[in-house]
This record gives sequence, C-alpha cells and structure tokens, in this order.
Amino acid sequence: MSDGLFDAVLAAGPVAGQVSDRAWVQAMLDFEGALALASADAGVIPTAAAEEIARQCRADDYGIAEIGSRAVDIGNPAGPLVRALTTRVTPQAAAYVHLGATSQDVSDTAAMLVTARSFDALRTELRSAAALLAGLAEEHAYTVMPGRSLLQQAPPVTFGLTAAGWLSGITAAQSRLNAIRRDRLAVQFGGAVGTLAALGDNGIRVLSGIAQRLELTEPVLPWHTERSRIAEAATALGQTCGAVAKIARDITLLAQTEIGEVVELGPAGTGGSSTMPHKRNPVAAVLAAGSAGPAPGLVAALLGASAHEHQRAAGAWHAEWRPLSELLRTTGSAVHWLVISLERLRVDPERMRSNLERTGGLLLAENVAIELVSASQGAVGRQTAGDAVAACCRAALADCGELVELLADDPLIGQYLERRRLAELLDPAGYLGSADEFIRRTLDDWKAQS
Repeated sequence: MSDGLFDAVLAAGPVAGQVSDRAWVQAMLDFEGALALASADAGVIPTAAAEEIARQCRADDYGIAEIGSRAVDIGNPAGPLVRALTTRVTPQAAAYVHLGATSQDVSDTAAMLVTARSFDALRTELRSAAALLAGLAEEHAYTVMPGRSLLQQAPPVTFGLTAAGWLSGITAAQSRLNAIRRDRLAVQFGGAVGTLAALGDNGIRVLSGIAQRLELTEPVLPWHTERSRIAEAATALGQTCGAVAKIARDITLLAQTEIGEVVELGPAGTGGSSTMPHKRNPVAAVLAAGSAGPAPGLVAALLGASAHEHQRAAGAWHAEWRPLSELLRTTGSAVHWLVISLERLRVDPERMRSNLERTGGLLLAENVAIELVSASQGAVGRQTAGDAVAACCRAALADCGELVELLADDPLIGQYLERRRLAELLDPAGYLGSADEFIRRTLDDWKAQS
C-alpha cells in the first residue's frame, strides 16, 4: 500500500498490498520465471538457463519507477521489464528470456495472479465477517426489533434475522469469489496472435507447465480478446461491495440518535467529530460504505473495456489495468472496515423493544386483521377486516385512544376478538413467523460453505 493521503481510509486491509506496483511487477516476473522453467521441462530451453532466469525474478531487484517510465516506449510495462530481466541474466540465458510470449501474456497473467492473491486475502477477511455475523444471528435469534419498510416501521423481526440477512449476502459473495478463484483465473499464454507458433509443437506443454507452477487454471485456448474472466471477476467484486454496502448502510441507520439500536464501541478517539464532542459516529461502517462506493463505476469501466478487436486489441486491455487494481483495492478496504465495524458493534435490545412500543401496537395491525378473518370463520372477509383495523389505527394515530381499546370497542372486531386476545395479537414477540427457521437455514448454508 502506498502512503497516500486517503490510503489509510480507502485502501485499508491486506488486499491493498496485493495490488501495489511492486506486487504487479512481481506477478509479471513470476510469469517469466514460470515460462522459463516450464519451457525447460518441455525441452525447449536448457535447464541451466531456465534456473538462471528464475533466480533473477525478484521484484526488489528492479527499479519499478524506471520500468514505469519506459513503458511509454511500447505502451506497456512488460517490454521494459523483459529488457531489464534480460540484462540481469548470463549471456547464455539471455537468449531464452520471454521465449514464445508476448507482452499481453505477461500483463494478463500478472492481472490473474494479482487478482488471485487479492481474492485469497479477501476471502480470509470475508470469513471473519461471516463468523461475526453468524455469532450475531445466533445470539440475537429472539431479540425483537422493528422491521422497517420504506424507512417506516413495519411488522417486527428479530435482530438475529437481520444479521442472518447480512450473512446471506456475504455467503453468496464468498461462494462467487471461491468459484472464480478455482475455475476462472487462468494463465494467459498465446504468443503474438494466440497460436504459440514460435514454440512449434511444444506450446501446449509449456502452457500447462506455466499454469501448474503459478497455480492458475489452464485455459482451453488463449483469451487475449475474450475477456469474460475479467468481467466475471469484476462483477463478483461488485457483488461483494454491494453486500458490504448494504450492511454498512443498515448499521449507520440503526446507529442514528433517534433509533439508537446499535452502536460501534471502538478504541478511545474513534467515532468522534472535529466540531461536535458528543458524536458517536459508527466510523468503521461509514468507511466500509465509503470504500464500497466506487465499485459500480469500476465494474462498469471493466465491462466497458470488454470489446477487444481481432486477435489482439489496441487499447482495450490497457484500459483494464487501473480499474482492476482500484476495484480489488476498494473491495478489500470495504470488507476490512466491515470486519472492524462488526467487531465493535454492540446491540441494544432494550432500545429495540422501546422503539417497538412507540407505535402502541400499530405494527401488529396486520396480525389483528388476519386473526379477525380466522376468528369469524370467513364471515369477515380480508378486505373488510383490513378496513376495520385500519380505521382503528387511524383513530389511534389521531390520539383518540389506545389501539387495543379502540380495537376492543369496535363493533365488528369486538364481536369476534376479546381484549385479552387483542393484547396477545399486539405483542411483537408473538408475530415472528418463521424467523427462527430462516436464521437456522442461513447458518446451515454458511456452515456448508465454510
């Protein structure tokens, strides 16, 4: 990670180190080393030359800034890096550096390695987030809170169900990233136009050897202008950021002063304000949301670069480098801050119950209407029941009395439901449906994928 002004905030976590300039150069050198060793295994070049080339493939031995400045000569950094590598090896080995490869083979394989290594770091962080969410779902399976629809209170849920919903999004993101890491991050090796003609009959053997050494998938054929691998990685990262942003948004809303159902309790000095000493900002959730924010635009940039002409494109693969790095970095930062937010999160069940009681039972109006239809054995239709209960709700909102009394005094409702039963129907804990079963199913799904 660089030392930029915003990096500690928007490039936090271990993924940032996997997309640094040094990491990219090392990934390109890893390709060159694997190419040489695989070529030796296939009998294309001498083993001694391959070993000499591999020994010189350490990024710390190269001037990264100089390589970057020389990239303008041919339009990519692979060329100057290959030249620098060639000058470092013995004259006997120099003739075999980069044999059969083209610059795009180097940069594309480096992109896959950078992505794979970022995915590995990202998956570790996602596992931490998922474990924390699973703990919240189990601990608060019966902690009743208001459900919210269009930002208004709705029938009750549990905080455990809320956390299970968060967990479901993270589990889905994990599953997608795992599948792409396993099946779709492939080595690129096709030579000038994807035929490996320079290697004669040895091209496939060398390709297989590179894939094995780099622990990347071996593609069916070179994918110089078939960019679905980049697109799939991009959309999976966008999906991950979406899952993080949803959780972060919920946490910031639940932590509002007027709601106060959760709070982040971080180390001293966190969550404060430059002007308002009283503030307890959920700063980690805020930074998770802020990090995730650029993802849709970066995904769009990568999808927009997918149209590559003929066998090798003019500019389209170049257009992928920066948004791919930024998307990996920002996704890693978003997940990192989410883990911190969840570690700091404290739930206030009493405040949740208090917020439920603010409406005097209005949230349970649906329960009363359904019971009225049942108690009347269908004599009162669903629409009629709903209208009768809605009239009582309007009266309660107009301060004409408590809802339970208004319902009991209504001629139609009171005919079928006693006050005691109405009070039971207005108890939030009695109207949770299959919430506990949904939590269990979500936890089972998470455990099956862990």
